[in-house]
Amino acid sequence: MKRVFEVSPTFHGGPGPLRMHWQKKHGNYLATSGSNGIVHIFDRHGDLKEEISLHGPCSGLDWDKDGDILAMIQDKTGIIYIWDSNTGKTTQLDSGMKENLTFIAWSHVGFQLAVGTTKGNLLIYNHQTSRKVPVVGKHMKKITSGAWNAQNLLALGSEDKTVSVSSADGDTLATAQVRADPNMIAFSEMKSNERVLGQQNTISCVVGRKTLFLFTTNDPDNPIELAFQTRYGNIVSYQWYGDGYLMIGFSNGFFIAISTHVKEIGQELFQTRNHRDCLGDTAVSFSLQKAATCGDNCVKIHDLAEMKDVYAIVTLDDDRNKLKQLAWTDDGQLLAIASERGCVYTYLTKLPILGDASGTKLAFLTSLLEVTLANNVEQEPAVTVEVKVEPTFVALGPFHLAVGMNNCAWFYVQQEKGADLVGDREYLGTVTGMHLNSDYAAVLFDNRLQVHLIEPDPDISDDKESKLFPDKGSDGRITCAALTSDFLIFGTDSGSLQYFFLEDWQFVNEFRHVIGIRGLYPDSSGTRLIFIDDKSDGIIYNPVNDAAIEIPNFSPSIQGVLWENWPQDKSVFCAYDAEKLYTYTYFRKTVNGSQCQLVGATKLPFGYKPLMLYNGDVSCQTPSGKLGFVRLVTHEFGSNEDSVTSQETRNNFQQALSLKRFEEAWNYASSLDSREAWLDLAKASMHHMDIDFAIRVYRRIGDVGMVWSLQGIQHIEDENLLSGYLAMFAENFDLAQDLFLASTSPIAALEMRRDLLHWEQALKLAKALALDEMPAISRQYAQQLEFMGDYPGALSHYERGKTESSQQDASCIAGIARTSIRTGDIRRGVGLAMRSDNRQLQKECAGILESMKQWNESAVLYEKAQYWDKAATVFIRTKNWAKVGELLEHVTSPKIFGQFAKAKEADGKYREAAKAYEAAKDYDSVIRVNLTHLQRPEEAVRVVKETQSVEGAKMVANFFQKLGDYGAAIQFLVISKCAEEAFALAQTHNQMEQYAEIIGDDASEDDYLSIALYFEKQKQHYDAGRFYFKAKQHAKALKHFMRVPSTENSKGIDMAIETVGAVQNEQLTHQLIDYLMGETDGIPKDAKYLFRLYMALKQFREAARTAIIIAREDQNGGNYRNAHDVLHSMYAELKRNKIRIPTEMEQNLMLLHSYVLVKLHVKVADHHTAARLLVRVANSISKFPCHIVPILTSTVIECQRAGLKNSAFGYAAMLMRPEYRSKIDPKYKKKMEQIVRKPDKSEVEEAETPCPYCGFAVAETKLYCSECKNALPYCILTGRHMVKDDWTFCPTCNFPALYSQYLKYAQSADSPLCPMNGEPFRSDAVTRVKDPTEYLKEVNQTNED
Repeated sequence: MKRVFEVSPTFHGGPGPLRMHWQKKHGNYLATSGSNGIVHIFDRHGDLKEEISLHGPCSGLDWDKDGDILAMIQDKTGIIYIWDSNTGKTTQLDSGMKENLTFIAWSHVGFQLAVGTTKGNLLIYNHQTSRKVPVVGKHMKKITSGAWNAQNLLALGSEDKTVSVSSADGDTLATAQVRADPNMIAFSEMKSNERVLGQQNTISCVVGRKTLFLFTTNDPDNPIELAFQTRYGNIVSYQWYGDGYLMIGFSNGFFIAISTHVKEIGQELFQTRNHRDCLGDTAVSFSLQKAATCGDNCVKIHDLAEMKDVYAIVTLDDDRNKLKQLAWTDDGQLLAIASERGCVYTYLTKLPILGDASGTKLAFLTSLLEVTLANNVEQEPAVTVEVKVEPTFVALGPFHLAVGMNNCAWFYVQQEKGADLVGDREYLGTVTGMHLNSDYAAVLFDNRLQVHLIEPDPDISDDKESKLFPDKGSDGRITCAALTSDFLIFGTDSGSLQYFFLEDWQFVNEFRHVIGIRGLYPDSSGTRLIFIDDKSDGIIYNPVNDAAIEIPNFSPSIQGVLWENWPQDKSVFCAYDAEKLYTYTYFRKTVNGSQCQLVGATKLPFGYKPLMLYNGDVSCQTPSGKLGFVRLVTHEFGSNEDSVTSQETRNNFQQALSLKRFEEAWNYASSLDSREAWLDLAKASMHHMDIDFAIRVYRRIGDVGMVWSLQGIQHIEDENLLSGYLAMFAENFDLAQDLFLASTSPIAALEMRRDLLHWEQALKLAKALALDEMPAISRQYAQQLEFMGDYPGALSHYERGKTESSQQDASCIAGIARTSIRTGDIRRGVGLAMRSDNRQLQKECAGILESMKQWNESAVLYEKAQYWDKAATVFIRTKNWAKVGELLEHVTSPKIFGQFAKAKEADGKYREAAKAYEAAKDYDSVIRVNLTHLQRPEEAVRVVKETQSVEGAKMVANFFQKLGDYGAAIQFLVISKCAEEAFALAQTHNQMEQYAEIIGDDASEDDYLSIALYFEKQKQHYDAGRFYFKAKQHAKALKHFMRVPSTENSKGIDMAIETVGAVQNEQLTHQLIDYLMGETDGIPKDAKYLFRLYMALKQFREAARTAIIIAREDQNGGNYRNAHDVLHSMYAELKRNKIRIPTEMEQNLMLLHSYVLVKLHVKVADHHTAARLLVRVANSISKFPCHIVPILTSTVIECQRAGLKNSAFGYAAMLMRPEYRSKIDPKYKKKMEQIVRKPDKSEVEEAETPCPYCGFAVAETKLYCSECKNALPYCILTGRHMVKDDWTFCPTCNFPALYSQYLKYAQSADSPLCPMNGEPFRSDAVTRVKDPTEYLKEVNQTNED
């Protein structure tokens, strides 16, 4: 808020009590008085207008209801001072009271002035009649406060602790007793269920500064007294507002709101501490709907609608004394604030909403004597212009600013840093409107309009300097006007709309509306104009063609219209009322012609006045004298693009379409990427006749047909013809026809109707436009009527469609033939069809005759058309079997063969019947005839096996059952799905094994159960268990498998393991384990079965332990290959299931594999590798107890061959031990003894290769790195440890191998076998692994685990 003026404490005699009152209604004057006994009257700009000296300190002052008279009293004499604001004169009125005057108040509705005295007497003075009515003894003590109400009743409060209610004549109507001195008396209307609107019958007052006392004039004996929290302090001030609500200010700074409704009374609706130390006063402005409190050094203003919202805070830094009093003008424009030191500050809280726009420039009132010029669009700095008077109107042009009041106007020329006054002008009446362009001002006053030059211009002739409208003889009074750069436009109350061309200084256009016009809003060029008539309807007028379009959904409370100033969107305008902004689009050129539509409404903040619209932003003048901006909801699609939902994108897309912003709509359609959105965009662009953009859209979605269609009409210049095609593409065919007929090519309407099959309209158009087209249209119309079933109409149009064209005639003759038959003229129709060479026509006519049950004619036509199946079918209906027999060689329909077969069977010709039945694919009948009549069972069996016929199989089964061939009978009963009969037959004749074999795996669980029960009775435990397993009765299956005799034990145990593995039942698992361990029958089973069980149960850890035990037994027994295979299969299974390999298993597998590899290397004479591997095995010779001597012997021999003399000596010495010496093969014994007697301890050093983990040099066959402490992976071909840069994996077992060695091995054999699992592989499957790091990490992690 802006400070307007300040009254110094020196005017009031310094600190002390201060009184101030604004003039009622107008608020043009502020009366103040302090301790010095002088009343000062200031105008609203702070200029001192009058100074009135009283005989003592002022004890009261008040303005009358019209604000014309100010009455003042003082506490020294009984004189009443009267100041007239109209004349400026002061008069003194003797009250006739001898005591001092203490209270004064004017009536709100009459001319009465109430004056109270220190002794409780009352004087009522009527200023109109000058009558004084003294009322002695109204109260016993000093009258301290009082108030008038709207019914002209007077309430008074006195130090005698009573409140009285009196009439305008002073008669006492009611009194109420209170507990302490009453103060701050006010009238209002208490909130209740039963009340009369406008009746101020509630009196309120503060009692003892602590409580609030309420009573009604109707019931003074039942008052309400409200007390408040002690922490609030004393009541300083209170105000009534709204629907019976009270706001109360307390000395400790608290500010609360309460309701006076009986159900809510005493309930705090709102509470806040507005001021820290103290609160001085409260005030309410009903015109602003605002409340204010003052205290400390600030004023806080609240919104009455939402008290929690602080509208504004005014802080007085230059006066840190306590603020004690507030006074608001009735119009809410000015707020006066009084401080404890006697200073008065006046702030502007609401400005008159005065503003105007010219293009993107704005002029608006920012203070009572200040106008601001701004252009936010061009980002020009705002400048302020000090004006001479407080204006009532403002007008802005491209170069000038005008302000004025009453009948005077001042003109300023705009400068870079302000504006200079260039002149003023008086008019013949009070100005009600003014408009400026670059040269002229148009001024509306007293229903007349004057246009004149703003500044003298030597280039403009004198006769064009000024003109007054209307001319003599013109009808109607001018009600509104507008001024553009070229035209003066005005409207009258008779509905006349005139265009006056300024350059030629003459009228150029006139439009007559049916009723009066009260508002004009042209665009900047004047070629589009909106006017509002006396019915509050809005109309868009185009002066170029005199077209007037009513604006849809136009609110009757519209206050003004703004045209869009953004150059790229001139088709948008915005109408506004007090609450909303309504966005409209107006398009001159659409398929439907000129079009206007409402596209959205935006809430307008309270008190905002729209001045200018630019790209969806409405610049508004606010009550505080600033600019506010409102973004139209229809234009919000351009902001907040970062995070929007699909629904918001869809809404933005629709907004862009409605505003014809196709580029933005294209972007949103791309985001939505739905065909529906693209089609909407294409239709909108076609509606607005933007063909290039429509082609672009259809090309984007791949609609080639529409692209070609639009390109085909792109060159058309005739607007009606082009619009017609676009309307046709949009499927608005009636509009398209109207547009075509209004164009230069009306024949396009006929072509459209014919293409749409709208034949009746096409015939009418052809009759008017192209008679030579009527036969073709008649023929096409006849075809449609025939299709719809209107055969007489079709026949008539076929007759009209005949011409000299052979093709046209052939089509019409065919139609005549069909419709003649349909209408009953069969002879004519059949004759035409028979004479025709058209097979299709003959077929169609035959079909029609068939539907009419004209069998003979139909069959003849079918035969003529060579539709043999249909002909045979119709001949069958006539029982003409001879004719059917002639046609059979051409017939393909099984149904016809079947009918023919039945006829032959009835005649006893069974071979022909069987043949016909087979051609008809009626295999059951073929089987029946072969078995019953022809006695050819082998033929019947062939047909059953080929066709798998259920019924046929049943017949064959019955046949074989009668012959006693039960096996065959069972087989065919199963084929015929007669499982129960087959089972019973098998059971009766002891054929159950064959039955079980026949049903295989395709039977039901019940069937398997029946078989199991049978075998159970026969004590065939294996078969019983097998079928219990198939019947999913796993417990019984397991029981029988465990009862299988020892001769079949292996087979039974395998099935028992499969059963437990399938069901994964813990109880059954324990039963089988007990059986395998021998706890059931006392006979432990081979451990391999336990291993298989754990594998079936996927208990791989237990399986691994069992596998180690089995392998150890095999190894101890000398079965090294079996032990190797068991460990390898278990190793692979654990790897597959990502379970850690036990170290013992890994070591045993490595030793066994090393031993297995010896034979491979000896075979290829690689004695060095064989020797190294045997040394590794010999070092763990205790794990090979069955072959200790042979292994050591081989080790000695291979070491000798490989040059490992010292190693050979060591192991030869071991063989010489007594426990081994006797077991040495005699042919090697001497050799061993010689090696021991003559030792050669030389040794070939073993080559070293880098560790794959750390690169440390490690002996080739050593599988442990002493540097990094890692176990090293080994090559499955050489047994050496792996090298990182010579790595591969076996394609079959996925074990590592040295790439160079493995590739050499693979290429040396025709079909190499994996050394680990013995499976073949191809040499090209061996590939080098560049980086085995992942594998090494996995192995290392396993070792750590």
